[in-house]
Amino acid sequence: MKARTAFLVLLTAGVVGTAAWLVFFSPVLGVRSIEIVGNITVPSERIKQQAGVADLHPLATVNLADVETRVLGIRQLATAKVDRLWPGTLKIAVVEREPVAAIAAGGKVAVIDKQGVVIEVKNSVPPLLPLLKVDNPAKGDPVMMAALQVVQAVPDVVAGKLRQVRAGTAEGVTLELSDGRTVIWGGPDRSEEKSRLLASLLKHEKAVTLYDVSSPDVVTLK
Repeated sequence: MKARTAFLVLLTAGVVGTAAWLVFFSPVLGVRSIEIVGNITVPSERIKQQAGVADLHPLATVNLADVETRVLGIRQLATAKVDRLWPGTLKIAVVEREPVAAIAAGGKVAVIDKQGVVIEVKNSVPPLLPLLKVDNPAKGDPVMMAALQVVQAVPDVVAGKLRQVRAGTAEGVTLELSDGRTVIWGGPDRSEEKSRLLASLLKHEKAVTLYDVSSPDVVTLK
């Protein structure tokens, strides 16, 4: 009886040990594929290389947080989430940063997202992106952040024509359109009202060259 019990214990230990080896050490349940989703402009191969996970590395021992950190080393990416898909797939879901403006940077232009993060550096301003002019073009600067909020709030009829955004203060944002018209927007407050008002004015007041909607209650046209 004792011998039988000892045998069962040994057998169980052997099964558990084998299972543990298969899961944590063996390539049997290793990473055989990496699935990338959510990327539009960043190539999947670049993300896979940045992830730094070797083929057949045991899926169970992949440090997901470390992989996410490495992937976010690609500055075009805003977020990354890594999951295990058994038996052998590592899934990386990313969200790319969306360019909203450009700022001058040493003879070139830096393309930035809504948070002021530099996505890439180019020789000229990309089409449909406005050039942002502020005294301190740095991430987190109150004036720049106010200007970026305004850029995102402008109506569609303006977005395609927006060529330059100037801001000396957080309450003094001015827009210059490709057709020569100027919009004094003011601060990012009451942006929905300003957006609706400006869209209507641009549609019906075509002879006007300057629109001041900084105070939606008292609009000035010139």
